[in-house]
Amino acid sequence: MMPTLPGPADFDRIASLCERRWDYHYTRSKLRTDPVYAAVAAELAGSDLPVLDIGCGLGLLGHYLQACGMTPPLTGFDYDARKIRVAAGMADRADLENLDFRSGDARTGLPEFAGHVVILDILQFFHRNEQEALLAAAAARVVPGGRMIIRSGLRAPGWRHRVTVLADYLARLTLWMKAAPVCYPDAELFRTTLGAAGLRVDIRPLWGRTPFHNHLIVGRRP
Repeated sequence: MMPTLPGPADFDRIASLCERRWDYHYTRSKLRTDPVYAAVAAELAGSDLPVLDIGCGLGLLGHYLQACGMTPPLTGFDYDARKIRVAAGMADRADLENLDFRSGDARTGLPEFAGHVVILDILQFFHRNEQEALLAAAAARVVPGGRMIIRSGLRAPGWRHRVTVLADYLARLTLWMKAAPVCYPDAELFRTTLGAAGLRVDIRPLWGRTPFHNHLIVGRRP
């Protein structure tokens, strides 16, 4: 069953949880324009398994799921300690006890976890061997009936990929991201690494009305 999708009033309410003006405008715009949240909600609909959100940023996925009426326990994990502090503060102000946020480096280990795993828009900041290690570690945390849901730009010729790279470098120049991109994955990375971990892999475009070369990669464990 498809979840009931939130609307602009919900996005404004979530953005109002931010204390800094920049975070408020980023949150409001991101929730209104990025198709990834609805795509993840659709993949998780009907399941009450917990969710591990690797690279969670400000924790917007958790708030979006709540606005859909979906209340799985969600653990957000991110390298940027400031974003984790913002995410925790937003959850506290919303009185959402099922959202937990932790700071850490996915290169050195992930939280102990079993359920669904979500990874959005961070793989380009990892080298190829690091991508493989992260995907393998994340896949080990997906339980039977669970899913690994990834959104990533894929390396390919064309203007969409060039725009994606430019946007990532701009995010670094504005200090929104703490690193510049180093390696964009290709579809074969997901098919090989997730397939070896026992997941059935589906890859489809997910750029919506954006100019980016983003794809949704879903690994399902039978």
